[in-house]
Amino acid sequence: MAKKAKAGTQAGVRAMLPTMPHFLKVLGPGLITGASDDDPSGIATYSQTGAQFGYAPSWTLLYSYPLMVAIQIISAELGRTTGRGIAGNLRKFYPKSVVYGCVSLLLAANVINVGADIGAMADAVRVLIGGPQIVYVLTFGVICVVAEVYLSYDRYVVVLKWLTLALFAYLATLFFVKVDWSTLARSLVVPHVSFDKDYLTAIVAILGTTISPYLFFWQASEEVEDIRDVPKRKALKDAPRQTEAATARIRQDTFVGMGLSNLVALSIMMTAAATLHVNGITQIESSAQAAQALKPLAGVMAETIFALGIVGTGLLAVPVLAGSAAYAVGETLRWPTGLDRKPMHAKAFYATIAIATLIGVGLNFSPINPIRALYWSAVINGVVAVPIMAMMMLMAVQPRIMGKNTIGAGLRAFGWLSTAVMTLTAAAMLVTSFL
Repeated sequence: MAKKAKAGTQAGVRAMLPTMPHFLKVLGPGLITGASDDDPSGIATYSQTGAQFGYAPSWTLLYSYPLMVAIQIISAELGRTTGRGIAGNLRKFYPKSVVYGCVSLLLAANVINVGADIGAMADAVRVLIGGPQIVYVLTFGVICVVAEVYLSYDRYVVVLKWLTLALFAYLATLFFVKVDWSTLARSLVVPHVSFDKDYLTAIVAILGTTISPYLFFWQASEEVEDIRDVPKRKALKDAPRQTEAATARIRQDTFVGMGLSNLVALSIMMTAAATLHVNGITQIESSAQAAQALKPLAGVMAETIFALGIVGTGLLAVPVLAGSAAYAVGETLRWPTGLDRKPMHAKAFYATIAIATLIGVGLNFSPINPIRALYWSAVINGVVAVPIMAMMMLMAVQPRIMGKNTIGAGLRAFGWLSTAVMTLTAAAMLVTSFL
């Protein structure tokens, strides 16, 4: 009897725990959003920071994790609860000046990011196999537009999930470098504070690439897409019975996605600190240059893995950047939006995706240096995030927008703390720059 009871208990526990296939199925918008956060712009930022300051700024990736998770959960719950993206909610409940201001800032930052990311992907391929970089720029631009416009939503999500595997390239790179684990541990736990202009700019760049406006818009809009894609799902405002299960899924998805994002970011920074910084290489102009610099220090395999990771993460991030811009513009102007729609039924939405991507491609033909734009796009994102985060927080606590599903005290605290940290960091950078 005892054995039967024990077996029954174990079976009950196993039934309560999510199976691996179920766990993987739960992962979606949060996983893709987190993975797209480590785009070539982010890789360049983490590489430059690690090369310039060693392990010192690594604490930002530990302490920013709960802030990043909170603000992404809030954005996801805004979409899942209201059935509208962030721009759609802004348009319905706030003056046009607020909506156009937020969307314009997002659009400018995203287009710069798209151009810089496509340039970095092309540069990485040139490092691996040679050839004309400009041909690779055009090729990647076309691939990203065609995939996003012509793949059905369910197939496209599967492609994006598989592309998240590219992130593991940076975990693999750690096997080829010698990390100072004791210094890393101290730097992770004890924040290194400095009012040096370059250091503060680096901190803003790190926060700007981990807490980025396009991530808010994308995850909220993908929750809306999932409502349309899964017939049983409805906006939580209209279907309160679905709240508990939906909230649990969103939080599990977001915790995993953002955890993977910051773990990979830390791996990139560690790689640069352990190889470039200790050998006196403190200036990295691009993610591809970081890959090249690894070759004499950590071997050909480290260079190859690092460069392949740039291509994989770029293929994931560029459609997310262009897509989040299209969602924001489309919701603001009341266009039919959504990757689940056929191109002929959402012409303006898909045209915005194509135009944003092509302008990004065009930046690589202009006097604007896309390599330097990689780093500064992260800084721009850090500044742009502040007003958008403030508006999200105001929306998430209002019953007229969220119904009975306004965010709880814990999310409010961490959401406002995240907004305050981004505000203070951006302000400190601007003040020290002028002084």
